[in-house]
Amino acid sequence: MTTSLLRTADELHARVPRGRRAVVMTMGALHEGHATLIRAAREIAGPEGEVVVTVFVNPLQFGEGEDLDRYPRTLDADLKIAEEAGADAVFAPSVDEVYPGGEPQVRLSAGPMGARLEGAVRPGHFDGMLTVVAKLLHLTRPDAALFGQKDAQQLALIRRMVRDLNFGVEIVGVSTVREEDGLALSSRNRYLSPEERRTALALSQALFAGRDRHAAQEALRARAREVPATRARAEALSAIGESRAAADAHAVAKAVPGGPFAVRAAARLVLDEAARLQPPLALDYLALVDPSDFTEIEDDFTGEAVLAVAARVGTTRLIDNLPLTFGAAS
Repeated sequence: MTTSLLRTADELHARVPRGRRAVVMTMGALHEGHATLIRAAREIAGPEGEVVVTVFVNPLQFGEGEDLDRYPRTLDADLKIAEEAGADAVFAPSVDEVYPGGEPQVRLSAGPMGARLEGAVRPGHFDGMLTVVAKLLHLTRPDAALFGQKDAQQLALIRRMVRDLNFGVEIVGVSTVREEDGLALSSRNRYLSPEERRTALALSQALFAGRDRHAAQEALRARAREVPATRARAEALSAIGESRAAADAHAVAKAVPGGPFAVRAAARLVLDEAARLQPPLALDYLALVDPSDFTEIEDDFTGEAVLAVAARVGTTRLIDNLPLTFGAAS
């Protein structure tokens, strides 16, 4: 299969898919994470459908001093990756094609959720992102659009936009793709020197530490639920020679459900150590949030949550996150 390169909306609209159209939106510099999205899109579209990959470096979502000019543009390599992953077409419009007449006077607002975490560090970023995603959804007219879960706040805002503004499209999140050492794949990884890359591993290591702390708490809680409450629990466990387990289970049983504080603390410890490395990691934020609005969760929270981190190593800014579930059913 040969992947078509399309430059204009007219060229795109001249294509009439026989089945479902699935779209993967990118800013280019494609890597295995994007290829995973394209392969997932191929499965959704099916053999009779069409997969379209958009490649567009959107100036509206880059703030002052950010890396718009040096953002990698590798269209020839992108075409090859898209073709190998199963894309039927790559839509790579110019800025004038997307924004005829200059920057749009009317833009979407990301609202309160867009002012938190990434939005606080990069004011206006999510307004620009939602504006271009809305435009590309109108231009590509897909049945489904796929986005990586590495950009968790972006994915949450796109889902909210589609729901709040009645876009007739299915939004599909695809799990983060990682390198063998755990670093989340990102087009910006290529900016890291070998020393900076070693420091950057602290982002994923912090998330894994938080996840492991959470898993250990849940395991203790499950053990604590296996016998009757409080003193009877400790006595029953002690009777079979599990005095340490009894103490742990008793303590966990009395603790607030899920232990978000302990999860944050475990992740923070890794990040604090990385801040003392050479080169150091400069933390923007570590947050444990409700994915419905990206506000910090309380210690009695139950349900789906996102442990998110953003930091700079040298001149490169990286983000990462992991989903966690608090308050597992008893």
